[in-house]
Amino acid sequence: MSFRLSLAAFLFVATLASAQAQEKYRVYFGTYTGEVSKGIYQCELNLDDGSLSAATLAGETSSPSFLAFHPNKKFLYAVNEGQATVSALAIDHKTGQLTFLNSQPSQGGAPCHLVVDQTGKNVLAANYSGGSCICIPIKADGKLGKASSFQQHEGERKNGHSIHVDKANKFALCCDLGLDQVIIYAFDAAKGTLTPHGAFDTPKGAGPRHFAWHPDGETAYINGESDLTIIACDYEAEKGVLTQKQVLSTLPKDVERKGGSTAETVVHPSGKFVYVSNRDPYNSIAIFSIDPQTRQLTAVGHQGMGVKTPRNFAIEPTGRYMLVANQSGGNVIVFRIDQATGELTPTNASVQVPSPVCVRFTEIK
Repeated sequence: MSFRLSLAAFLFVATLASAQAQEKYRVYFGTYTGEVSKGIYQCELNLDDGSLSAATLAGETSSPSFLAFHPNKKFLYAVNEGQATVSALAIDHKTGQLTFLNSQPSQGGAPCHLVVDQTGKNVLAANYSGGSCICIPIKADGKLGKASSFQQHEGERKNGHSIHVDKANKFALCCDLGLDQVIIYAFDAAKGTLTPHGAFDTPKGAGPRHFAWHPDGETAYINGESDLTIIACDYEAEKGVLTQKQVLSTLPKDVERKGGSTAETVVHPSGKFVYVSNRDPYNSIAIFSIDPQTRQLTAVGHQGMGVKTPRNFAIEPTGRYMLVANQSGGNVIVFRIDQATGELTPTNASVQVPSPVCVRFTEIK
């Protein structure tokens, strides 16, 4: 057994032990606001049976389509796609209610993804329209300062779709769907700067959308939105370099592709499985097992029971349950995860949420 496998397993067991002390988790849902939805919603997930409480409005804000917590869990940050802004909100841990602090322009159209770096000093966001990414400093009170770095992608068709910081907090990797590239930036958390470092070319027509790290920090999985694939890559952390090693379809072998797209990629906390959501007309979660030595993928199967336009999904910290946001279904559903195979079983638990497009968990204190 390799050291990196042992370390990953140890970290998961330690996280699991801590998480299992929790009986419930608070869940926040990002949405597309409109006549029905008003902003970010919340409910509680019961870890005993996977049931969900009714969802209530946690905080009003415009089209918060992606959410990210500050490491101290006192603040939540959201992209506002229609307004082209990034917002900061304070969390009341007793009630889960959110208080708007401030917002800053994303300096690009339709910001659609964001992360907070490990120091908690910066928010990094990707802009879909025009293809760009931005770094915005976080003040001590959780509010956002003026942008400290902005990077415009170059090319005929540019669509920045997500941004991800590596385990060492040294590089930021931005998936550009239109360019078929993951653009890599050297990241200085103290200065809040992004400096062009290189690019990884995905297969032509893949349309890289989202990106998930394996717990080892040395492997990444990228979903091709346009060609319905998952791309497995090795990552050289010291050099900030991705190398492709495997590409698999996210559809069953007997299904003839007719349109469709993928949306999200999530690695199980144990590092044993990875999942990708297939949107209309396939409406399913593709399941892959991860080889413990090579990190190569093997297709396990698909789960589509109750799934309808799965824009985003997430696995709670204990690794027992997956919550899938059905954007066009207007609800969030729960699957139980088989810890040996990674397969998903419907729990029949669900909660009504208008236009849900992001799922995030936090402890109830």
